Amino acid sequence: MQEAKAKIPLCPGRLRWHMIGHLQSNKCREAVSLFEMIQSVDSLHLAEEINKRAEQAAKTMPVLLEVNAAGEASKFGYRPEQLLEELIRINALPRLEIHGLMAVPPWAPDPEKARPVFRQVRELKERCEQILGAPLPHLSMGMTDDFEVAIEEGATIIRVGTALFGARPPLKRAD
Repeated sequence: MQEAKAKIPLCPGRLRWHMIGHLQSNKCREAVSLFEMIQSVDSLHLAEEINKRAEQAAKTMPVLLEVNAAGEASKFGYRPEQLLEELIRINALPRLEIHGLMAVPPWAPDPEKARPVFRQVRELKERCEQILGAPLPHLSMGMTDDFEVAIEEGATIIRVGTALFGARPPLKRAD
């Protein structure tokens, strides 16, 4: 969030910014004001907080629900069964619009290793559409190393920052 707050004002005004990455509930007010979409809603509690902050800002917030399809302990996101349990409650929040799902599969040197995860997330999106009775237009999955496979499995949004800008330097730890 700090990086976004510093860099967004320096960029042309016509850019549309998406929040990707874990969002803490105490940062929701800033996220709602800075971003056009939040791609990393990973809990009902977070969705409720975003809804509250969007209400205060008198705006509707498009969101993607983050799925941890591979069950990696190091990643945030809904387990698929948990998402299905909470979907109707999230959809009932008046200031949120669910636009689809987002996922980051485990990294592997062979992009084909990500295909089963991408397929599982696409199938989960289809189940969500059946439950909601409406299409979800976006499936955000795939990064520089595996975006071709993600597109083949239905991705509508890919993240290719490394291909465009190179690898980011490691984050510095505050000791």
